[in-house]
Amino acid sequence: MTDDQTIARAKRRQVRRAAIGVLAAASAVLVGCAGTAASTSEPPVAAEGGLAGSLTVYAAASLQSAFDDLLTVFAEQNPDVAVQPLVTDGSSALVTQIIEGAPADVFASADERVMQQAVDAGVAVGPVVFAANTLVLVTPAGNPAGIAGLDDLADATVVLCDSVVPCGAASRTLLENAGASVTPASLEQNVTAVLTKVAAGEADAGLVYATDVVGRDDVEVIVPDGAADVVNLYPIAVTTGAASDEVARAFVALVTGPEGQRVLADAGFAPPRP
Repeated sequence: MTDDQTIARAKRRQVRRAAIGVLAAASAVLVGCAGTAASTSEPPVAAEGGLAGSLTVYAAASLQSAFDDLLTVFAEQNPDVAVQPLVTDGSSALVTQIIEGAPADVFASADERVMQQAVDAGVAVGPVVFAANTLVLVTPAGNPAGIAGLDDLADATVVLCDSVVPCGAASRTLLENAGASVTPASLEQNVTAVLTKVAAGEADAGLVYATDVVGRDDVEVIVPDGAADVVNLYPIAVTTGAASDEVARAFVALVTGPEGQRVLADAGFAPPRP
């Protein structure tokens, strides 16, 4: 590895730590002010032993790595539960699927607005906020377009999440707050697609969650001005169509409990409460 590469990697680690620091500070303020049902519900209590049945979790794309780990932990703790592969996509796409009858036992959304849609449709109950996230600006490795901040996006090739999904709604708010004019080259249905296109060099820049860049060396990361003012709160809930309410509640309890919070913190998420 060359000296320039070593320096670049060190700078990326510094930026990621800054992003997580901004996230933790911002969420401590905003979560304390949240007033929706999702942020005030008490977490369910895990069932004690003897669990059997199946578990299918639908989760926002930004949760994939952390929830894959948590499902592995859950399967080890509950060998008689048939844990199905995690289903991920944009939160809006997932809630539509669940309303239309998809066999989800637990739903985790990247914002409270989408979770409220599930509650209003009668397909989810008792949501509780378990994590928080903020946005960062990403460019391909080496930042060939020389992007330094949101103001540079006007003349750049930019990919964003569609505004119907949480990462897109947050991106729109961040850009509007900054007075930045952006005409995206494409609008994606989840944050993973944005990150994939930027990392592949198909765009000069994109907006993704701070958690999405943890451990990534194929993109450059910039914490944009105003990121701390746009915080996504993540709620989780048992669905009304759960195959086993007891199993579903036990998984939610794992996510909201100490072990789940450690896994989420390692993935870069901020805690749900100060």
